[in-house]
Amino acid sequence: MTLAVRAVAATDQGLVRSNNEDAVFVGNRLFVVADGMGGLPAGELASEILVQTLGEVDHKPDTGEPLQDLIEALQTANKQIEKAVSDDDARDGMGTTVTALLLSGERLAALNVGDSRCYLLREGDFQQLTRDDTYVQALVDQGVLTPDDARRHPQRALVTQAVQGGPFRPAGRMIPARVGDRYLLCSDGLSDYVEDAVIAQTLRDNADRRTCAAELINRTLENGAPDNVTVIIADVVEL
Repeated sequence: MTLAVRAVAATDQGLVRSNNEDAVFVGNRLFVVADGMGGLPAGELASEILVQTLGEVDHKPDTGEPLQDLIEALQTANKQIEKAVSDDDARDGMGTTVTALLLSGERLAALNVGDSRCYLLREGDFQQLTRDDTYVQALVDQGVLTPDDARRHPQRALVTQAVQGGPFRPAGRMIPARVGDRYLLCSDGLSDYVEDAVIAQTLRDNADRRTCAAELINRTLENGAPDNVTVIIADVVEL
């Protein structure tokens, strides 16, 4: 059986921001969402460097080691961001989150740094595959906050690591791909303002990928959309 992933992306700068620091890549095997930080225009530059560098993996042969391929590309992007910062003091502090999905045969590699997320809807079951690198997630892990408390916490957007030209530890996992699986990759502009239950139901209710992506963006806009929001809807199919 030969598997493929069919995907669409949608993005919006939101109702408050004057620019969009998110970047997105949809390829044949690779799918990436990056959320830049560091202010205009540095955040946009960091996320763009990252998606362009990771995007090169999509044009290379499948090595059978998708997680390692992603990590190596991420390290290359990190060095490029470091150089961009050293070239201009105004870019000091710029960086980006990343969540990426790469198909290799009948497996998918999921990788993330920061608080952009990857979710899986499988046979109606919805789960978050990535763990946020945030201050509030650390408090949830310690039992200090509940997940609902974390969603409303004033420091929920404070990330504990990002791709900024310095050291970082990406989290990765391998997932057996199944026909009918639906993946959602998104920036925190969605996950911070739309509840997981609503996201899950939207994924179930909208079989058409483009309609589903647009509906998720609309859900964010209905909730005030104070941040940029980017989503990828990716479905595993049999060729």
